Amino acid sequence: MENADQTAFWNADPGRMWVRFQPDMDLFLGGVTGLLLDEAAPRPGGRVLDVGCGAGATSLAFAEAAGPGGQVLGLDVSAPLLARARERAAGLPQLAFAEADAQVAELEAGRFDLVVSRFGVMFFSDPVAAFRNLGRALAPDGRMVLAAWAGVEANPFFRDPGRIGVARLGALPPTDPDGPGPMAFRDIDRVAGLLQAAGLKAVEGRAVDLALVHPGGIEPVLEMLTGIGGLSRLMRERGGTTEDMAAIQAALRDAWAEHDGPEGLRLPARVNLFTARAG
Repeated sequence: MENADQTAFWNADPGRMWVRFQPDMDLFLGGVTGLLLDEAAPRPGGRVLDVGCGAGATSLAFAEAAGPGGQVLGLDVSAPLLARARERAAGLPQLAFAEADAQVAELEAGRFDLVVSRFGVMFFSDPVAAFRNLGRALAPDGRMVLAAWAGVEANPFFRDPGRIGVARLGALPPTDPDGPGPMAFRDIDRVAGLLQAAGLKAVEGRAVDLALVHPGGIEPVLEMLTGIGGLSRLMRERGGTTEDMAAIQAALRDAWAEHDGPEGLRLPARVNLFTARAG
């Protein structure tokens, strides 16, 4: 079953906002990209599938590691993000992109040595079906390496805008905490069970603490929050005004002041890193 809701979402304003803020997000999530690369350890000439590749930051990093003799394919459902990714990939023959839903995409069996994702797998409407499909695309000795957000409480980038925004504007109706969304894979044991149910082997998951870093400091990150993430959704659905946003940003400046310094903003963060092998 295709994930129609997410396809519609990422081809509308949220996808275009991610394009707008792509340079800032690449900086901010650079530590997660590095974590993914270190764990996956791609080899020259390797064949890599990047799931939920967005504007291409992780695909570009893996393409560099794979070298001209490798193959990297980035999959995403968002046409605006893929357009930016293709612009950035000019001159790299080993890198290609496809607009497709990894949950149902027709992928060549056994084609890839690695399936990787930086925050692209938490949005599946049927995770077991998606992981089964991706598992079929792995070579017999292939590996899967996935980074997903841990819980809100360990991630001020989500926790504080949500807390401050709700205090000013009120809460939105509750949604399924395990449904598609950035926090859907916060429970390591649950996700390990999904991967095992999809037929993958040697499944492991662990939490990793790191920092989200923007050398420009707090202001570029506050600007990103006007168009990306839960705060922007809260503003839309609760009818927030420019005054509301200014007040929320002022409160965030206070909340994050201790994390701002000469090297820029360094927000503590926690991600869950999952690894598995082809079944």
